[in-house]
Amino acid sequence: MKEDKKLKVAFVGGPMYDYPYSKVPEFESKTGYQVEIGAKLIHPALNEHIADLYSQGKGDYDLVTTHSKYAPSQKQWLSPLDQDVSDEELTEYIPSTIELMRIDGELMQLPRNIDVKLVYYRTDLFGDPKEQSDFEQKFGYDLEPPKTWQQLKDIAKFFTRPPQLYGFVFPGRYSGLFGHFFELLAMADGTLLDKDLKPQFVSQAGEWALGFLRDLYFVDKSCPDEVPDWHYDEVAQFFREGKAAMTTDWPGSFATYKDSTISKVKDRFAVNIYPIGPSGKRWVYAGGFSYAIPQSCQDREGALALMRFLLSDQMQYAEAKRGAIPVKKVARQRIRQETQPGSMEEERLIMLEQTVNESLLIPPKFAEYPLIEDVLWTFLQDGYTGKTSIKEALRKAANKIKQISK
Repeated sequence: MKEDKKLKVAFVGGPMYDYPYSKVPEFESKTGYQVEIGAKLIHPALNEHIADLYSQGKGDYDLVTTHSKYAPSQKQWLSPLDQDVSDEELTEYIPSTIELMRIDGELMQLPRNIDVKLVYYRTDLFGDPKEQSDFEQKFGYDLEPPKTWQQLKDIAKFFTRPPQLYGFVFPGRYSGLFGHFFELLAMADGTLLDKDLKPQFVSQAGEWALGFLRDLYFVDKSCPDEVPDWHYDEVAQFFREGKAAMTTDWPGSFATYKDSTISKVKDRFAVNIYPIGPSGKRWVYAGGFSYAIPQSCQDREGALALMRFLLSDQMQYAEAKRGAIPVKKVARQRIRQETQPGSMEEERLIMLEQTVNESLLIPPKFAEYPLIEDVLWTFLQDGYTGKTSIKEALRKAANKIKQISK
């Protein structure tokens, strides 16, 4: 192995993301490169790590994981790919995913996936005749996967039987909390920011959205006390342990729910499309993870080779088999062909494609977006946990965001 054939990378980590990294030794064997994974962190921590390093001029990565919604804040440290990736290569991808990768017209990243959420629910609970009878007597309608968020709240309250079982669990911090609020706000016909990036969520829609989360956690206590400390991985683990009747999650986690070595509900759950909000609309927070080459890259040829390896048709297919939505046409077609008609997997793919086609909620692309998201979730947490009133939490968040976006 040549001493100079080295690449240093920073990747997002977690059960839904780690599979491709296990194949890096294959890349090393084929190419003679030595790949050093300098960081493998949950997404919020990875963003902080990259920002800290590069803002101090200490960044030395050749390839990094980024995301469609966070890349604009990192653009100053990234290098465009327009001269590296041909139009022919780009046609291998779903066109809408490539558009997500552009910032101010420049191709700054290549997509790994497109992420939208579905509702996960316990089929053994929803299908139990006694539970169905008791629920109908209490609420006056049939127990089934929720069509509206009010139904989800009713069902969550009904199934909450602490400490063995809770009705619903959601990420109580970071982007997971922000995402739930953003979705609920939009489904109440609310607006996060106007065209001048001024906050518009101090409104009836904002109060309903944050109030909904407050009802789940603070009023009805349909969630475990630990929710404010949890992000996506902890939420998924709680559901896999059989302690929640419902949750929401991204496609990449699907395989972990079916894995008998870590999931107690592997054959006792199903998925459903998102409920609609008070406006009668369905919106689902969306975006996509990607790979980008920083300006600090010392071996562009090697970085491009590793990126293409991680985004190969075979890798896309392997990630799709674990639940992810592939962004390359060949992998998507192959998954469709192999999916058994009438299976939960087929229903899941149909729901995901319907969501992607009809209900994508894309955050605005601007450099300060991650900072605004970080500010907002902390105030949202104060509101849903009862530390402050709903109105005060929204007002404080808006005032802080106004200072940032001046």
